[in-house]
Amino acid sequence: MANGLLVILLGLIFRSVGVLAATLASKLDLRERLFCMISYLPKATVQAAVGDISLAMGVAYGDVILSVSVLSILTTAPVGAIGIRLATRRFAKSS
Repeated sequence: MANGLLVILLGLIFRSVGVLAATLASKLDLRERLFCMISYLPKATVQAAVGDISLAMGVAYGDVILSVSVLSILTTAPVGAIGIRLATRRFAKSS
């Protein structure tokens, strides 16, 4: 489980850096860029759709892929939802 969380954390870090890089050339200010990074934290849609495909196709370690997919959904969805709510309140007040 710890290795799965580490993989998810590293993925989120690289995803956040990618969002930051993608918004550098835009007219968004820092608060808006941070909000974009937070809004990309929840990772449930793709994991729910394709997490079990590897297991169904008989891929080696398909059970591990499915487990990490479920772990990703269970950890990032609530953290992302809470982060979006807190960031909305925080950034709206400082406008």
